Amino acid sequence: MAMLSEAPKTSIDRHGLSDQQLLQLYATMLRIRRFEERVKSLFLEARLYGSVHLYIGEEAVATGSCTALRDGDVISSTHRGHGHCIAKGLELAPMMAELMGKATGYNLGKGGSMHIASLDHGMLGANGIVSAGIPISTGAALGFWVRGSKEVALCFFGDGGANHGAFHEGINFAATLKLPVVFVCENNQYAQYQSVSQDMAIANVADRAAAYGIPGVIVDGSDVLAVHAAVAEAVGRARGGEGPSLVEAKTYRFEGHFLGDPEPYRTKEEVAQARASRDPLIRFSAVLQELGLADAAALQRTDARVKDEVERAVAFAEASPEPGEELLLTDIYSGADAAGRDL
Repeated sequence: MAMLSEAPKTSIDRHGLSDQQLLQLYATMLRIRRFEERVKSLFLEARLYGSVHLYIGEEAVATGSCTALRDGDVISSTHRGHGHCIAKGLELAPMMAELMGKATGYNLGKGGSMHIASLDHGMLGANGIVSAGIPISTGAALGFWVRGSKEVALCFFGDGGANHGAFHEGINFAATLKLPVVFVCENNQYAQYQSVSQDMAIANVADRAAAYGIPGVIVDGSDVLAVHAAVAEAVGRARGGEGPSLVEAKTYRFEGHFLGDPEPYRTKEEVAQARASRDPLIRFSAVLQELGLADAAALQRTDARVKDEVERAVAFAEASPEPGEELLLTDIYSGADAAGRDL
């Protein structure tokens, strides 16, 4: 993305991020948005397997959070995990192949949309079970703690997941041992089919942090810089041996709970208002222009490059082979061959 020759004076807090890092934040959010839009069209054309839960509208949470991590740090995800994968550095082509059930996918086409994982990238997996990522990240953090290493685990979960037993058990365990883990609640206002206000007797998920003696922070989930700052502080605490934090990012999903959701629980007017006022891409593109880092033409060129990358990912996936029957029993039994026989 081209930078303007002179940056105007501004009061925007960059939170210590360089010009290149700020531009990368926008590019990452854009990659998530364009990938998800293309996934939507492919699903409606019956070219993907399984169900799809789109991340459109929540891009700032994954991007701001993962930017605060280092190589070696790990994340766990949810059923709405494409954005987390992209923000953690997974490539679009094998991701798209995974959604199409192809052998070139990250999990040989056997995981699909809700179960993408890549240990090479520190992505411990998306998960179709609500709140199941919390004990996974807590377990990873326990491993770091036992080894005495400086890696950090970060767990994404939704407001609905905050009402499951795994939330309380995992956070209590992590807080008791001061494990290096950060819990990021993506409060997108709706737990499947009803408002979060119908699920909790309190206004904020972050208020529950007091019960575990850890910091609880609320942040605007449509502001990528605010998310980054909050998560970076929590990651610093975790890496320094001070234990976990609970960060609640107030965000909004522009699409339904799943693709095809009739959305009887909210009005079209409410969604339109959110798209107009809470779009993280629109907000951050304005920030980049105010900082003098990019003009409208530069942003359009970046968009064109990202769209081309997405289309190349689609072409790669469509040209990839289906997994053969020899892969049927792989990755199921530990210490067994493809036929399930003990080695």
